[in-house]
Amino acid sequence: MMISPGVYYEEYLKGKNAEQIMTAIRSLKREISRLKNIMEHPEYQCMMHPSEAVRISCNRYYLDRAKQALSEAGGVYTPTKAELKAQQFNDNIPYIEKVEFSIGGFFDGHEKRIYTIEGDVVNTYIEHSLMLKPSNFDDAEIEKMTKDDFLDGIADLHIGEWDRNYSPRRFGYEVLDGTQWHLYIYFSNGSRTVKIEGSNAYPYNFDELKELFEVEI
Repeated sequence: MMISPGVYYEEYLKGKNAEQIMTAIRSLKREISRLKNIMEHPEYQCMMHPSEAVRISCNRYYLDRAKQALSEAGGVYTPTKAELKAQQFNDNIPYIEKVEFSIGGFFDGHEKRIYTIEGDVVNTYIEHSLMLKPSNFDDAEIEKMTKDDFLDGIADLHIGEWDRNYSPRRFGYEVLDGTQWHLYIYFSNGSRTVKIEGSNAYPYNFDELKELFEVEI
């Protein structure tokens, strides 16, 4: 059973000095990385309760509480380069103006979705390599998302932590054809476009991305 951040603090952090809390922080970060690695394996199947996804989410809360405890104990947390990159992405989320997502394969074709933010709503444009012409989908086809819901969904995915390329070769697998995908995120504040691609391999929470984009592939 998972515990609340408050209980985690009481059981594992209360009364500890800064060095001991840093040890707990490093342990939590390693555990999050380990769970992500499990979920990104090509043969991953959720077999445990609570699931790896739930444990990642809980460990994030514990990590936030541990960083707070470190500050309370007089310590200073120094983010890694990867954490700074993730924070920079989070800071740029309010400036997202367009998102392009494509997924598919040689035999079934590729579907590309473009989401543009106009005012307080997100417009969806969909094209498929096997369609005669692209389509602008209205409310009858896809329920329009509000800007706030869309950006909140992006934030919940922790995309700033994702790798820039996903391949099964990382796990010693070689897969021909299969499914290829990409995610491009454009910003209005001059920040560099985020480009993430994959072939037969995916981030640990890829299903949540498809759910946000209402992709059924």
